[in-house]
Amino acid sequence: MTAGAIVVAAGRGERLGADVPKALVRVGGRTLLEHAVDAVQAAAGVDIAVVAAPAESVDEFASLVPSARVVAGGAMRQDSVRLALASLPADVDVVLVHDAARAFVPVAVVQRVLAAVNAGADAVVPVVLLADTVKEVDAAMSVVRTVDRASLRAVQTPQGFRRDVLERAHAAATGPATDDAALVEALGGVVTTVDGSPEALKVTTPFDLVVADAVLTQRRAHV
Repeated sequence: MTAGAIVVAAGRGERLGADVPKALVRVGGRTLLEHAVDAVQAAAGVDIAVVAAPAESVDEFASLVPSARVVAGGAMRQDSVRLALASLPADVDVVLVHDAARAFVPVAVVQRVLAAVNAGADAVVPVVLLADTVKEVDAAMSVVRTVDRASLRAVQTPQGFRRDVLERAHAAATGPATDDAALVEALGGVVTTVDGSPEALKVTTPFDLVVADAVLTQRRAHV
């Protein structure tokens, strides 16, 4: 099977307080974009990477990751995935969708997702256990109940799909979804899970940058 990776990198990064798109924020001297593209391209079996960038930054992004194809993303994440998906070569039949904000996902996680799709799964997501107690609250922020976390998982990226399944899921979407797997679920599709990693944290706040820097420092110390 031929596999392609979509790296969604059109986010503005307001919560980071950055004056550049989030994917251009640097950790360890390199942008989140570069780290994220490296992670998916390092996985055996990924044949092409397409980056969905802010429309005004396509040339800048392309200069940073010349090994990838860079296209203009859309107003929402869903739009960006759809546009990048349409730009993949026709022979790509397995698609990974990865958030540039999860720039430090271990290559082993990427390989697990890809292997599960290649083994026959229609859709695959990496997941991790929840460490915190989870409470359901009402509109007044009063606790309604404590949720049993034993069956709950936090979902990461890259998420993997049969291309035809992902295309049908996007075509049938009636509203925004927080991830692509939710669109497959809405179609009645089965989403399989594999083990994720704490290192695949989503960089959203300045504190997350501190953690990401620690992850990178630890990796470099063990090279």
